Amino acid sequence: MTGMALRDILIHPDPRLKKVTSPVTDIGPELERLADDMLETMYNAPGIGLAAPQVGVMTRMLVMDCIKSEEGAPRPMVLINPRVTWVSDEMNTYEEGCLSIPEQYADVERPAEVKVSWTGLDGAEQSEHFSGLWATCVQHEIDHLDGKLFIDYLRPLKRQMITRKMVKLKRERARERA
Repeated sequence: MTGMALRDILIHPDPRLKKVTSPVTDIGPELERLADDMLETMYNAPGIGLAAPQVGVMTRMLVMDCIKSEEGAPRPMVLINPRVTWVSDEMNTYEEGCLSIPEQYADVERPAEVKVSWTGLDGAEQSEHFSGLWATCVQHEIDHLDGKLFIDYLRPLKRQMITRKMVKLKRERARERA
């Protein structure tokens, strides 16, 4: 766990958040360091998921951990080149937020259950059936890898309102740093 670093999280609207990411072709120390940094950044935010493009790395990797209770042992997951291989017909609505769109939340409807396959940091193929919050989170993060944000599911007016708030937030943060 040494050498982990917090990374800056990009704030919408940033053009990198709307780009489709490239598949990971090489799993090595650099990718492991990125995964460690992303988990540290996610936990610090605090959040339950973070995709590589949110820290400015345009590669198909995400991290997540939906265990939020103090009693539950953390379950950090690193998914490389994840893909949804099955979705349930049943839908679920969750109030979603995003570390790239701070303090903005909206109901988003997604499949209630999904099966996802990915490569682990050890290079092994993995697959898991997700439901509940885990299903929502993994779909939200995979959307990031495809250049899609949760606000893209909203009506145009609501999306524009949130985008204006983010532009204002970015201006305020830039002034604070100056």
